Amino acid sequence: MPIPTADPIIVAPTNMPLHDDESLDFAALARNVDRFCGTALSGFVVGSYGGEEFHMGEPEKIAALKTVVDAHHGRRFVIAGIDTLSPTEAVRLANIYAETGADMVRVRVPPRAGDGSRQAPIQDYFERVTRDSPVPVIVIHQPKTPMGVDVTPQELADITAFDNVFAYIMSLNYRYECRMAPFVNDAVKFWSCNGTLLMPAGIIGAVGACLLFGNWGPHIARDIIRACLDRRFADAQELQLRINHMDYLGMAWGVGVQKTGLNLMGYEGTVPRLPNLPLSETQVAEVREALIEARILNADGSPAPQI
Repeated sequence: MPIPTADPIIVAPTNMPLHDDESLDFAALARNVDRFCGTALSGFVVGSYGGEEFHMGEPEKIAALKTVVDAHHGRRFVIAGIDTLSPTEAVRLANIYAETGADMVRVRVPPRAGDGSRQAPIQDYFERVTRDSPVPVIVIHQPKTPMGVDVTPQELADITAFDNVFAYIMSLNYRYECRMAPFVNDAVKFWSCNGTLLMPAGIIGAVGACLLFGNWGPHIARDIIRACLDRRFADAQELQLRINHMDYLGMAWGVGVQKTGLNLMGYEGTVPRLPNLPLSETQVAEVREALIEARILNADGSPAPQI
């Protein structure tokens, strides 16, 4: 399908199912994608932290991307994740991913080294990437520390003014992003990065989201952003409070929660790739409780309808 223009757009890091020998289970990945195409999820993100980006090599990422592209059969769109300090490498990857079928690339703002005086301006990085990428670019601000900052308001204004920028994904540093939001170019979509921040991001102008919670409740994420766009803040708050427990577990326990949640919902989430370990029985029980609280699972633990 063409990249959607109507908001809200909700995308999520795509889980990578594994065989017992830790090789990627591409058949399970394809089955999961086919099922996701019947939900409110707008598109898939392949090669992101929530999808075990740092546990996969480039050949695996390309093979996984091709699997997702083939499995959605034009019903959704695909974003390929890029995380590199070099604009030359970012452009190389963008071309490979586009040839494989990616509709967009998500490019992380490179972290500053020291005071930044020994680095080229960040605008130079994104001018090169946006100019030479064959597909639209999504800029993500995701510093290594939750309260970190890798881009200034003026830099963001300059970056999002370049042609070929589709969206900006805010960081977890909400206080800082409240200041950043007005500097995002009007032609560029402003997206939340996190389930707990859906309503707060909606209040400052977010029209979509790229988030781990999208694996479990894309319809809820959509409805929170939609309620904010419609200024139905009481409705947004009711939904937000319902999902905070589940999103907190994802932030606290990592990719094991992504996989456990999907397993409980009937997907083939499997287990994390080492060194990450599966959740304990106690943790699995709490994930089940949080999914029931969010009304993603029914009280008996069966999957609830996602509409």
